[in-house]
Amino acid sequence: MNEPLAQRLRPKTLADVCGQQHLLAPGRVFRRTIESGRIPNMIFYGPSGTGKTTVARIIAENSGMTLHKLNGTSCGTGDIKAVLKDIGTLAAAGGILLYLDEIQYLNKKQQQSLLEYIEDGSITLIASTTENPYFYVYNAILSRSTVFEFKPVQPAELEKAIRRGFSLMTEETGVEYHLDDEAVRYISRGCGGDVRKSLNTVELCALTCTDGEITLELAQELTQRSNMRYDRDGDQHYDLLSALQKSIRGSDENAALHYAARLIEAGDIISLSRRLLVIASEGIGLAYPQAAMITKACVDNAMQLGLPEARIPLAQAVIMLATSPKSNSAEKAIDAALADVKNGQSY
Repeated sequence: MNEPLAQRLRPKTLADVCGQQHLLAPGRVFRRTIESGRIPNMIFYGPSGTGKTTVARIIAENSGMTLHKLNGTSCGTGDIKAVLKDIGTLAAAGGILLYLDEIQYLNKKQQQSLLEYIEDGSITLIASTTENPYFYVYNAILSRSTVFEFKPVQPAELEKAIRRGFSLMTEETGVEYHLDDEAVRYISRGCGGDVRKSLNTVELCALTCTDGEITLELAQELTQRSNMRYDRDGDQHYDLLSALQKSIRGSDENAALHYAARLIEAGDIISLSRRLLVIASEGIGLAYPQAAMITKACVDNAMQLGLPEARIPLAQAVIMLATSPKSNSAEKAIDAALADVKNGQSY
């Protein structure tokens, strides 16, 4: 079976990991903790392709403990019990390190089955999740673990990984690849901070390129569009809406247009429209009362037009709200009145 390029280039040491310098740079708390040799229970939280599994494997392989790997998407209670059977045996004399990928897929009972052994130190847990652990991981597990957030890898770091990928492809295929800097830059920005997808794109470019010329056009054709990182029911949905609102509140129309564009590209004009209507009264309010009417007209136009034309009135509303004067006096006034009512005050 042919391993993907991302697997063939998987780092062997923490120093080789792409990005995550807020955790892995020399002197950082995380780095010092790992180098101390005393591995605590940890939960790695962040998007796919940011190094969670790689870092966990490096720690596990250098821990001196017996390593067990489980994946929450496929393991069951029987798999967990099989790990627990090793406790106290010669096979686990140095301790057991359980690497549990995608822990959010385990139900509460399955997570609880580990609690006793984490508590007494029989098992050291390193878990990873792409979802917010404070919502998806059992609270008792959380209280006994330290959560570390992995962030999307910055384009400058991705460019280094992309060039290493093409170098390895040259060694393996014998083809000398000539890289257009714009092509490398496009891949690094088009894969949304995901190292795995960036290297998948590198491999695809190398395998489909017949003359060794990696051009911008080829990169644009093959780069996976993953910078949307959007899940209507997940954290990214609310993060984008929050970023949009904060940009409008800060009168930054360019940033507001960026976040609106990401919502439009994801096809979610309903959430965008609803948030714009809220902002018109909550953030602009009495400083420009007509903003609510104009926003409502733009939203109605967008809903009637549908995509792609809906982008135009929605952009009009975003720019108008961002550049308008701001006042939250109406919101503060009604909240104060409601507080009086809830406290039993009356005339």
